[in-house]
Amino acid sequence: MTTQEFLGKENFIISTQTVSESCPSNIALIKYWGKYDNQIPANPSISYTLNHCKTNTTMEFFVNEPFSVQTFLGGNEEVKFAEKIEKYFKNIEQYLPWILKGKYIIKTENTFPHSSGIASSASGFGAIAKCLMKLDEVFSGKESEEESLRKASFLARLGSGSACRSLYNGLVVWGESQVKGSSDLFAVQYPNEEIHEIFKDFNDWVLLIHEGQKSVSSTVGHGLMKTNPYAERRFLEARENFTPMKEILANGDLEGFIKLVEHEALTLHAMMMMSEPAFILMKTGTLEVINKIWDFRKKTRLPLFFTLDAGANVHLLFPNNGSEDKIKSFIEAELLQHTQNNGVVKDVMRF
Repeated sequence: MTTQEFLGKENFIISTQTVSESCPSNIALIKYWGKYDNQIPANPSISYTLNHCKTNTTMEFFVNEPFSVQTFLGGNEEVKFAEKIEKYFKNIEQYLPWILKGKYIIKTENTFPHSSGIASSASGFGAIAKCLMKLDEVFSGKESEEESLRKASFLARLGSGSACRSLYNGLVVWGESQVKGSSDLFAVQYPNEEIHEIFKDFNDWVLLIHEGQKSVSSTVGHGLMKTNPYAERRFLEARENFTPMKEILANGDLEGFIKLVEHEALTLHAMMMMSEPAFILMKTGTLEVINKIWDFRKKTRLPLFFTLDAGANVHLLFPNNGSEDKIKSFIEAELLQHTQNNGVVKDVMRF
């Protein structure tokens, strides 16, 4: 059935459609910070997609009822999130002409704690976009798997920029760059054959330094890049960093990978500190963990390193290459004490 048939045949009634989807979160290695209108990134980014930290979403669509959205997170109704989704659906009507022709009940659960430094907006909008594409198959006809995934990434981006990267496994690129097929409009999977084996089995343990709400939201932080005097240089640097990153991923240069990923994390927070007004999202525990990681790596030469999202919590990255048991013992003995409630979320990146 085409969209036109769905919208035009009054005697054709579909009472309810129920779809369910799951989408993981991701952690950026080269950071996206700053954007233009219509969720266009100011610089390209590359991320790891996580395996365990996911959002599971069920969407009920009641056809031909007045448009409305009701959302539940972990069984609790979330009115403000429903308002956000209503606005999002209205913004994407031009791509899904049937989307405002009914009522939605959306039930969502995360496999990770809220405010954990794991991007719930990425996994959340990724899952919603995948649900919408399932509905679009019913009302507009089935597309190829590749086209459907690309459109889901495109739609997810319009809800949360980094969500477009969560639609693909492994290493994922968003933004026009040196990577073939990359685009500002959707994400693409980094070519698997150009990635050394050492980067295909990695751990990401997230230390929950601060579990409360951030003092400055990511939306506000992105906006402050518009007046940041160092923004243009930062955008250029991110583009330039794709050159060494491509070489590192191809030749298995773990030391170069560590250096670049940590530099990107610290640059992200440096941009925050140089905004007007300036703001700091790192906490004392964040800095204590970073210094302990550097000291541990200097003494042992084991590949434990970090990245940071737009918050205080620390993503501990280390490969499964035979040294992971010693690294895990160090984390549990020396780093967990800097978390708020001995909190840690353990995930992996395997592809």
